[in-house]
This record gives sequence, structure tokens and C-alpha cells, in this order.
Amino acid sequence: MDIAQWVGVGSFALGLLSFWQTDDRRLKQCMLGFYVVHALHFILLGSMTSAFASGLSFLRTALAIRYSGQYLCWATILVLALFGGLFATSWIQVFSVIGTSIGTYAIFQLKGISLRLTLCLGASCWLINNILMGSVGGTMLESCLIVLNLTTAYRIHNSKSSSVNKIANDIDTRV
Repeated sequence: MDIAQWVGVGSFALGLLSFWQTDDRRLKQCMLGFYVVHALHFILLGSMTSAFASGLSFLRTALAIRYSGQYLCWATILVLALFGGLFATSWIQVFSVIGTSIGTYAIFQLKGISLRLTLCLGASCWLINNILMGSVGGTMLESCLIVLNLTTAYRIHNSKSSSVNKIANDIDTRV
């Protein structure tokens, strides 16, 4: 396995750590390191479009930690579409642009379960990109991230259900 694939495996590990987080802010903070390594992985693979998309994902996630809003979200997607189109050397790379656009919308506009489910959709686009690019670590990563985001959405759902049930039980015992 060459250095690009080893960096991809490192990206895989950081991605798993990131998407295991149930707290939205902690998720975004962990994603920052993941995107740096992920961009390096794609640079080493020679896919500048995917590297650019990962770099822009870093920037948008850093911004989304402090800011939210539709204008920043759509401006980021516009920059991604423009520069993604300039860097693209193959039709395959459109999947990284679409996946990053979906992720951008999710990171800026959504929270909790809807955030995780929309990230699954973006991860599906990245999965296609990684399979077609021959990225072993990236393919492992996105496959696991889909499962992990679904699992985390379920964990969030259960924690909310547990809280509601606890409140209901507290009310019942008082009555």
C-alpha cells in the first residue's frame, strides 16, 4: 500500500472519531482535523477536485462552528460549484462536489438527527467518488460513516425518547 492509501486510512480513523459524536459542536470540531488529512489524501491521489472539496469542507465547518445562516451556506456552495468545475478533470469528480454541497447544507442548516441523515446522503456521493477514484481508505470511511451516522441518529433519538419517558414518569409519580 502506498503513502496515499496510508493517509486515507488515517483519514478513515479521524472520520470515525468525528461522526461518533452526538454533540453537534463537538462533531464539527473533530471534523476539522479529519478534513485536513482527507485533503492531503486526495492530493496524494492526484484528485485536486476532491482535495479542494475537502479543503472547502474544512473552511465551511470552521465557519459553521461560529456562524449559521442561509447566505453563508449558499455562498459556500456557489464557491464549491465554481471552483469544483474549474478543477474537475473527470466526470467522476462531480460526486465530490455534490457530496460536499449536501454536507455544506447540513452543517450550516441542520441539527441533530436531520443533520446526521443528510450527512449520510452526502457520504453516499463521496462513497461513489471514492470507489471510482480507487481510494481504499475513503471507500472504507464513507461506508462506515453512513452506518455510523445512522447509528448516531438512532442514539440521539433514543436519548431524546429516554428523556421524554423520564419526564413522563416523573410527572406520573408526582400525580
